[in-house]
Amino acid sequence: MGMPISHIMTSGMSGIRAAGDLVARMEFAKSMRIGEAKDYVAKKLDVSTDDLSDEYVMRELREELGIGVITSVAGAPKGIAAKMNIEKLLDIKINSCEKFRGQLK
Repeated sequence: MGMPISHIMTSGMSGIRAAGDLVARMEFAKSMRIGEAKDYVAKKLDVSTDDLSDEYVMRELREELGIGVITSVAGAPKGIAAKMNIEKLLDIKINSCEKFRGQLK
């Protein structure tokens, strides 16, 4: 059985090394096609769609926005904190964040 197309496309955009994970989230969360998802994420990040697959541009931006990077940075948000920042940035809900908030009550 082959990989789902969204996984293939996300991997091709370097996943969390660049913006592939963000684009994939929009594909799943809002049923967007890949081009529409790339445009949406690029607009939210204030970069070009070409920048979305540039690991150097995205590394700096991901650190600045606190939305997670592939290697840990002391004091930078990671895990659920980074996911909550992604929710806010992309105006979406992420199931694991919802579940975490539910456990805090």
